[in-house]
Amino acid sequence: MQPRKCSSIARSLLAGLVIGVLLAGCAGSPSGGVQVVDRNYRGAATQQRQPVTRGQYLVRRGDTLYSIAFRFGWDWKALAARNGIASPYLIRIGQVIRFDGRRPTRRAVAAAPAVSRPAPAARTVVPFKPAAVQAQTKSPVPIKTTQATTPLHAVARSASGWAWPATGVVIGRFSSNGSLNKGIDIAGDLGQPVLAASDGSVVYAGSGLRGYGELLIIKHSDTYVSAYGHNRRLLVQEGQQVKAGQTIAEMGSTGADRVKLHFEIRRQGKPVDPMQYLPHR
Repeated sequence: MQPRKCSSIARSLLAGLVIGVLLAGCAGSPSGGVQVVDRNYRGAATQQRQPVTRGQYLVRRGDTLYSIAFRFGWDWKALAARNGIASPYLIRIGQVIRFDGRRPTRRAVAAAPAVSRPAPAARTVVPFKPAAVQAQTKSPVPIKTTQATTPLHAVARSASGWAWPATGVVIGRFSSNGSLNKGIDIAGDLGQPVLAASDGSVVYAGSGLRGYGELLIIKHSDTYVSAYGHNRRLLVQEGQQVKAGQTIAEMGSTGADRVKLHFEIRRQGKPVDPMQYLPHR
């Protein structure tokens, strides 16, 4: 084959490759259409800095209002207000949670008084209680809160009332970039105690949020919640009250590549740097 003809063929192939790359890039760009959150959506929104403000979510077994708010970057009070959910903030399997302020595409079922006959499975309540209890629930009446009975450790607290949730070296720092770490990672030994960082109530206990492994969320006030991820075993249940320094879990590596505790503090739904709240050590 003549050199000039080979050179022409090479240029044609190179041009075709460049066009293919450009087309692939265009195909991957956002379309600008209205976002609808799939009911199977599991944790991708936890990588976002800003709350999801489009689409809707269909409640499934194991969800609580707090876990949904945490997953999609919302303050739980704001999400409840947007969806007309009043205290005690009960949600039901199959209920639609909107993020855009529009009316749900399905009518949300309101909580009703307890009845003597079993309620249909589709109307099972998902209040703040462990999954094992949820599976047996036949009534929309929430369980009473109780004090956790796990060991209580003496801990140093900061001026704002926070304590370290575990002993160990900080191996991951908070990042203000929403695609990176929204808390801190503390290295430790498998099974070592994980402690509540402040007084509060457990509002989520489970593994339903992808990337966090066995996770606990504690509500401390109308403003603050904290999260504890990658645990080996959870020692407290939803609805239980805990004190700062109380053992709530065993450190593990669920959803992680090593043994560590992932710890977050969220103020009105937005992640903040835990190092700004914890005592110096």
